[in-house]
Formats: sequence, C-alpha cells, structure tokens
Amino acid sequence: MGFVAIAAPVLAASDPAAVDASRRLLPPSLEHPFGTDNIGRDILSRIMWGARLSLGTAALATVLILTIGVGLGLVTGYFGGLVDDLVMRVVDVVLAFPALILALAIVGVLGPGIGSVMIGVVSVAWADYARVMRALVLAAREQPYVEAARAVGVTHTRVIVRHLLPNVLPPIVVLASLEMGGLILTVSALSFLGLGAQPPTPEWGAMLNDGRPFILVAPQLMIYPGLAISIVVVGFNLLGDGLRDALDPHTRMA
Repeated sequence: MGFVAIAAPVLAASDPAAVDASRRLLPPSLEHPFGTDNIGRDILSRIMWGARLSLGTAALATVLILTIGVGLGLVTGYFGGLVDDLVMRVVDVVLAFPALILALAIVGVLGPGIGSVMIGVVSVAWADYARVMRALVLAAREQPYVEAARAVGVTHTRVIVRHLLPNVLPPIVVLASLEMGGLILTVSALSFLGLGAQPPTPEWGAMLNDGRPFILVAPQLMIYPGLAISIVVVGFNLLGDGLRDALDPHTRMA
C-alpha cells in the first residue's frame, strides 16, 4: 500500500477526478478493474490516489503525535514536580473523553478539511504516548546507567537524549505502529462523516460515503474502499506484532 501511494501517479490508469457520465456505475472490467462510480470516475485510480491521502495523513499525524507525546513524557517523567502534575492532569482530561467523539468535536469547531482532521487527531492521540513515555522514563531514570551519568556530571539534556531516549523508544515505536491502523480508521471515519477530505479529493472514507446510496445497485463503490482500509489496518497490526517480537529482548532470548 505504501508503494501504491508513492507510485499512484504512475500506476493509476486515469485521472481520479475525471468525470464521464457515459461510464457511470460500470461493473468491474478489464478497462476498469474495480468499476466506476456514480459519475464515471475509475474506482481503482481513486483508491490508489486515496492511499496517498489516507496513509500520508496518518503518517504525518503520527510524527506530530510522537513529537508532542514523547517530548512531554520525557520531560515530565525525568523532572517530575509541578510540570509533571500539570501535564498529567491535562492528559487525564483528554483521556476522559472518547477519542473519536473528542476529535469529532474539534473538527466540527474548526470546519471540514483534512487539515482540521489532522489537528483533531493529534489533539486527542498525544495523551496516550505522553502517559506511556512518562511511565517508561520513571522506571528508566532509576537505573544504574542513569545514576552513573549524573554522578560524572552529565547534563540533563544529554542524559535524556543519549541515555534515556534510546532505551525507552522501542516500546513507543511498537505502540506507534499499532496505533497507525487506528489513526487511519479515525481519519476515514471523519471523512465518511463529511468532515475530512472534500469532493472531488479521493479519500477512502469519503469514497465509502459517496458509495452509500448505491450499495444495492453498485456495491463495489463501498466494497473496494472498505477492503483498502481493512488491508492497511491489518497490515499495521501485523507490523506492530512483528516489531514487538523483534524489539522485545525476552522474545529474542526465547
């Protein structure tokens, strides 16, 4: 799917936004392997281009979430005190709300658009990473190698960057790979509700919404975007499981 997203301009047989009313709701064929939608656009081309938006949005959101969540978790876990209490109370408030409902409220306030979706997703998802990172740092900062670094006068910044971060990052990488599937589902859900990508932009969730009125006469309009979402989500879950096994020293020893 990542390759398809990158190579969409080369692989796609037609313009994903090209309208041809004479070819509307065509069934799968050699010319249109996934058929066409209600205004004659090639579904396969739209799924390929939609992979760029769905995967790209989730990837960029993950980078922002990691930057915020890991940064705050490192600082609060290492230094503690008032900053730790304040950040953790904010985390508690964010986690008190269902993630999708809170993201939906944020996007509703900001207005429809993929940028608003990204802001809404990042505003909700960083709290999980901050809490996990803080717990990891609290355990790691008492290890002998951290105490030894402090004893020889290493600065706090160097302790965090050179000693703590490399040792607590593997579980976060696993969490991020597992959560990518959830991010794609959230982005697709918001687009399905009309708050994400706007027509004629190809996006899997928006394609599901567009195909909903035609599910009885042309079910391929919903089947293929739904399969694309399912394949990517399952793929990221399998990737997370593989990374967990590869990065867990107990699993490697076994």
